Amino acid sequence: MSVSKRICMVGAGRVGRLHTRSIMERLGHRARVTAIVDPSREVAEELARDYGVEVVCSSLEEALERGVYDGVVITTPTFTHHALALTALAAGLHVHLEKPMAMNVVECREITGAAERAGVALQLGYMRRFDRNFVDAAELLRSGEIGDPMIIKSLTHGPGLPPAWANDIRTSNGMLAEVNSHDLDTISWFAASEPVEIHATVANHKGADRGVTSEHFYDTLLATVTFESGALASVAGVCPADYGYDARVEVTCTGGMVQVGDTGPGGLSVLPAGNHQHSRPVFRSWRDRFADAYVEEMLALLDVMDGAPVRVGAADGTRAVALVLAGTLSILDGRPVRVAEVTGPDFVPSWQAAAAEARS
Repeated sequence: MSVSKRICMVGAGRVGRLHTRSIMERLGHRARVTAIVDPSREVAEELARDYGVEVVCSSLEEALERGVYDGVVITTPTFTHHALALTALAAGLHVHLEKPMAMNVVECREITGAAERAGVALQLGYMRRFDRNFVDAAELLRSGEIGDPMIIKSLTHGPGLPPAWANDIRTSNGMLAEVNSHDLDTISWFAASEPVEIHATVANHKGADRGVTSEHFYDTLLATVTFESGALASVAGVCPADYGYDARVEVTCTGGMVQVGDTGPGGLSVLPAGNHQHSRPVFRSWRDRFADAYVEEMLALLDVMDGAPVRVGAADGTRAVALVLAGTLSILDGRPVRVAEVTGPDFVPSWQAAAAEARS
């Protein structure tokens, strides 16, 4: 039997709380969260009190000075991922890094190199890779029983606005990264092929009414992606959708079709005959829709610490970030963008460069 793992939780917000709960309440026989890190002392101490965690720190560096750990779970805003991951990897710790992996491909490559040099595992936070229905669909597609994927349609609709920093493409790369990078990862996973080009179109329907003034903010997105295999994919995003959390995928293959996901545990059906309507519950949030997957995700992290292969790693995270960058460039330029345009060593996202200049 493996020795109980000591986990440092970096970020005490919604996702940090979710992962802490999964470990402490469901996986306590294999691991414990032994430190909570968050720049907000109040938020960190509240989470620590709830789960009896004694070490509370305002930085990862402080936590590394005060304790010994086997792994680090990073759940902080995207623009902090690069520095935090490099610090954890330099300490020789296994890392679970929430999506998106980083702000750009250069950062992704530096994180990848650090993990390889340290000889530790790097797992990316794409929870759909740990959801039973999504995994079953991927295995069915790999089996060839229904032929090759031709068209993949994926959507994610979120119920509310994300945090303020995520509304600004300079600090988050926008909704395409913060919401729909799950779709970008899923379509690549299901296609089992490398993406070639993306064309994204966006609209802003609710921003003004919700008090969002960030330049280039959008709450509605539709993107098309082409793959080397010839498969085509569409990605649709709405956030806030208000009606609930919605994540679905449909794959039409040369020999059949597979659908994954529904609007709720029992689905949602509307029968428009006369005035009669029949409805079932809708998922309120991503925490409800992927509750079991989040536990499986943390279990997989513990497994890789014991030598199991990583199920979603640096290459997958980098691919999704490249699609995010190409999609954002497509939005800003109003044209299709080849993924190769954003993966070269000299590519610097103009919107991120502007942000860096403003900070200097």
